Amino acid sequence: MAMNNVTGMANTTTMGNAGNMPMCGDMVGNYLTTAGCNLTNATDLMTFWESLLEDDTFKPVDEAYSAYFWYGISIVIAIASFINWSYKFTLSARLRAAAVQRPFPAKPSNLYTRSVATITAVVREVTYPQYTPLALSRFFTAPPTGIFLLLSLYFGFLVGLELVQDFIPGAIYYQAFGLRAGWLSTAQTPLLILLVGKKNLLALFTGISSERLNIFHRWVARSIWLYGTLHWISMQYAWSYYGVSELEHSMDPAYPTGIAAWGILTWINVSSIGPLRNWQYEFFVLQHILSFIGYFIVLLMHLPVKYAKIYIYIPIGLVLFDRLIRTLFFAWNNRRLGRATITPLAGDVSRIRVQNLGLKDWHAGQHVLLSLPRFGILQSHPATIASTPTSHNGDLIFILKAHKGFTGRLNKSATSTQASLWAVKEISRPSTSYDAEPAQPQLPKYLAFVSGPFGSSHSDFACFSSALLIAGATGITFTLPLLLNIAERATTTNLPLKHVTFIWIIKSSSYTSWVSDELRAAVRRMNKSRISCDVSIYVTQDGGMADYNNNNREKAPGCTCTNANGLCYCNGNGVSPPLRSEAQQQRYKRQPVESVRTIPSRENSAASSNLLTVRSGRPNIETILWETLECAEGETGVAVCGPLALGVRTRKAVSGISGQRGVHKGTGAQGVYLHVEGFHW
Repeated sequence: MAMNNVTGMANTTTMGNAGNMPMCGDMVGNYLTTAGCNLTNATDLMTFWESLLEDDTFKPVDEAYSAYFWYGISIVIAIASFINWSYKFTLSARLRAAAVQRPFPAKPSNLYTRSVATITAVVREVTYPQYTPLALSRFFTAPPTGIFLLLSLYFGFLVGLELVQDFIPGAIYYQAFGLRAGWLSTAQTPLLILLVGKKNLLALFTGISSERLNIFHRWVARSIWLYGTLHWISMQYAWSYYGVSELEHSMDPAYPTGIAAWGILTWINVSSIGPLRNWQYEFFVLQHILSFIGYFIVLLMHLPVKYAKIYIYIPIGLVLFDRLIRTLFFAWNNRRLGRATITPLAGDVSRIRVQNLGLKDWHAGQHVLLSLPRFGILQSHPATIASTPTSHNGDLIFILKAHKGFTGRLNKSATSTQASLWAVKEISRPSTSYDAEPAQPQLPKYLAFVSGPFGSSHSDFACFSSALLIAGATGITFTLPLLLNIAERATTTNLPLKHVTFIWIIKSSSYTSWVSDELRAAVRRMNKSRISCDVSIYVTQDGGMADYNNNNREKAPGCTCTNANGLCYCNGNGVSPPLRSEAQQQRYKRQPVESVRTIPSRENSAASSNLLTVRSGRPNIETILWETLECAEGETGVAVCGPLALGVRTRKAVSGISGQRGVHKGTGAQGVYLHVEGFHW
């Protein structure tokens, strides 16, 4: 057996020049061997085991490498912060330039800014695409290329920290390897909490909101589990090899607490897998919090007093700080009780209007945690604010699709009351303003609490030369406030923005009633400013739209407009018509990009009194994007919110077209910024 060989080798080992047999557990040449040990003897076995657990030789090195981990993380955070604040400065400079009517405010104007724009374009073309099997998206979603590269660098960095200066010969080799892994596992814990806090320093400095950091939170948790597993397996191998497993399991108090910590961490990672997380989200949140509390407790018990408990105290402090700040914001936002009305809309959708006198300032695209105790005690759910602080009389508007749990109960309650059913008829009528609800019977009002706002890591789309806003179904709750914000600001100040293309993809034309008043009001405001705006609504599964196309199949592609509600219905068999006439396209082909000053309205669109265009089929994202970029006189901003497939397609289009046009590579083509929001949580 291997143990007999080890013992036999120990009997022939000497202490060098002295020529004396070492005592069991003594260091030979600065490392531990089994020399002098009879491992079949209980006393020698105990002595050797105690020596095996003594880590004073390599503890300072492991402690240093756990600090090196944080040096590396700090450097990455500093770089991200510099990029964030530099880009914000660039955007604010564009606003100042537009305010004094400087030409081409969204275009790089000197060698330095052009060089930065070129580097940015190359990075975007590499990092924007997302290659994921859509058929398996319910079970697995691959991250975008940029996130994949960052995660690869992160894991490569950890592998280097594990392997560098970690070869300690002798009996404690596997012990040293395992302890280094344990140190690195524990050292990642503060980062794990930094990445999940709603009010955290990372978001403040890097500009990346907590929900976008959540993917890194999950992967750091997996890394902690991986290195915790290496810690256990490596040390267990050493114990088994030298026959001290029974002593370790029965006498070392760190062993059962380590197993408990590993078991809890395994459960946390398994239960966080997408299908399980989304199956019962309310239960997931509750057990997730309780599991982390249990993990911290047993990990504190596992770590000796003189060791790395600082890496546990810091995240506990971060959690308490985050909860304190959120509690203060919650108390301030709800210092006067909010009241919510719920209106059912077509497509199992609920429109919630919250009158909250506390929360009066938020950015377009932000979300809150909404709590309606009537539909779930001690439950709060993320909801994007579909309004702006200056619209809807300052009320919070939410549009939620009914699913299981909270949203399902909301919709069921709204549709079960006669007043709500009557309100559906009222809300479908055109109104002159979206600021006030149409006259209707008094809707039931429910107590409402909001926590936030959170999010808004995207750039200011008013700072681009052109903007393309794409939404799928309830994804319009993200793009609509962006449009409203631009329209409101355009009436009071000059903006770099010259043209907005707004695309909304829905299953049924009846869904237009969700926000038709808001869309028309925004377009009217922009028409009064110097910004042109095209709003196209694509209906994918509406029988009425199909009948319209069949009845007009013999006609040339075109639009039929109704002045009554400002809608144009266009046939074209689902193919996006050109944004400009052929003559306009030829004119733009002949002109260099630099000479383009304005973007003409679509000649195929309705008259100015017809503000929204409804088309049958799905939009050709590539065509729309290409033509938007062709006539941009500076950087273009693209925002998309909807199903995963829509985001993947837009990412591919932006990256591919940017490369084909040679953005900022001497062709005169200007850059394109992309921000993608998803339905997942």
